[in-house]
Amino acid sequence: MGLTFEVAPRRGGALPQEDMRRVGAIRQIVAARLRYCGLELMTDDVTLIVSELLTNALLHSGTTEISLTVVVRDEFLRITVRDGMVGCAEPGEADEGAESGRGLALVDHLVEENGGAWGTSDAGAVTWCRLTVSTQEKA
Repeated sequence: MGLTFEVAPRRGGALPQEDMRRVGAIRQIVAARLRYCGLELMTDDVTLIVSELLTNALLHSGTTEISLTVVVRDEFLRITVRDGMVGCAEPGEADEGAESGRGLALVDHLVEENGGAWGTSDAGAVTWCRLTVSTQEKA
């Protein structure tokens, strides 16, 4: 599954509402695709990861277009977000009262919990993660 969308110009620090709505719609599309593939048990983790990676690209890349690919191959589900902008995504440390800054730490935790890995490629223009396909309930 692959999707590409244009990014609205940012005004100030907040994300434009149309981009936030796109992230929500893409989460629903990914959830539907997972159900179609029989991977309902991965829906919560995968949609949260997709949301965090897309939001991170929206907030930090300054790009005009983002693409998302979700593919299942060889017992792994691979998520790829391409924003085309150089710069590596790295988990940061958020202050206790901060309203943001925890997204990539959350991605890191969920990927580890699902027996996977994540990182960047193309000098940071692509952020990817690979999760072990799960069709059974977690213990």
